[in-house]
Amino acid sequence: MTQAQTVRQISFIQAINEALRQEMHRDPDVIVMGEDIAGGGEREDFQDAWGGPMRLTKGLVNDFGRLRVRDTPISEAGFVGAGVGAAASGLRPVVDLMYVSFYGVCADQITNNAAKMHYMFGGKVKVPLTIMTGIGAGTNSAAQHSETLYSIFTHFPGLKCVVPSNPYNAKGLMAAAIRDDDPVIVFNNRQLMGLRFEDNVPEESYTVEIGKSELKTQGEDITLLGIGYTTRVCMEAAALLEERGYSVEVLDLLSLSPMDEDAILSSVKKTRKIVIVDEDYPRCSIATDISALVAEEAFDYLDAPPKRVTPPHTQVPYSRPLEALFVPTKEKVLAAALEVLE
Repeated sequence: MTQAQTVRQISFIQAINEALRQEMHRDPDVIVMGEDIAGGGEREDFQDAWGGPMRLTKGLVNDFGRLRVRDTPISEAGFVGAGVGAAASGLRPVVDLMYVSFYGVCADQITNNAAKMHYMFGGKVKVPLTIMTGIGAGTNSAAQHSETLYSIFTHFPGLKCVVPSNPYNAKGLMAAAIRDDDPVIVFNNRQLMGLRFEDNVPEESYTVEIGKSELKTQGEDITLLGIGYTTRVCMEAAALLEERGYSVEVLDLLSLSPMDEDAILSSVKKTRKIVIVDEDYPRCSIATDISALVAEEAFDYLDAPPKRVTPPHTQVPYSRPLEALFVPTKEKVLAAALEVLE
């Protein structure tokens, strides 16, 4: 960031919206499509009534019109498939898949078409598709609107997967995703959208490199690894641990595929202990993948086994008290870290 850049504090929602707006100004091939993103279909009296379920596209239709900001029917298979076709034809579509739990309706379009087309056509076809989708529990939205299913997509070669944790990297990762020639899925945690941040976000356009993590704090005694919202949980737990005299390193993963394995292993080799905090289901999760990576590649450096903090292997409860027990918290991370340290 240069001294000439203007920085200010904005929300996670504003950061995503600003990235979309700036990329649409920069490149006329960028279009946005999804349910309720323009508002009211073709009814001008309801234009821009919603801006999408998370208000991420608010105001865009007024600036760019309905040819570039397209309301779609309630058919994820239809509009995600249209996005794949548009990308293969030379556009740079951004598709709003409201909630990641809806992936099952359009799985074929994502995993069989978007992920494989570049490879199966011998590199002759690019698929610069961006899919943004909502993840995360804690908002009392029940089981079908509260999952964190990013690990499923990292299983497929050809897909890039990123998880912003604050407004700064949300804006930068969204811009990087749109400019990337491969399909990129941006997983936005809905709890982050309602929080206040102290991060300064440049007004000018910029990108955050896909495939790189961010070291939030440096420490010597233990590594806490966070993903999206759980990075915030790790920072809160780190403060509690530091009150007890421990030196804590917090690593914000940011990119799940490609994954910054070097940063993970470098941190573990220094601290010799790691707690991985992941809001996805525990079986076949990112936390499990990282735990295996550490065990295989840094076993000789470990003073304790890798520790995972995840939800239980159950559906996300609708009940607020049960949902509070479901999600990873700073208290759970503290307990796990103390178990490893002591």
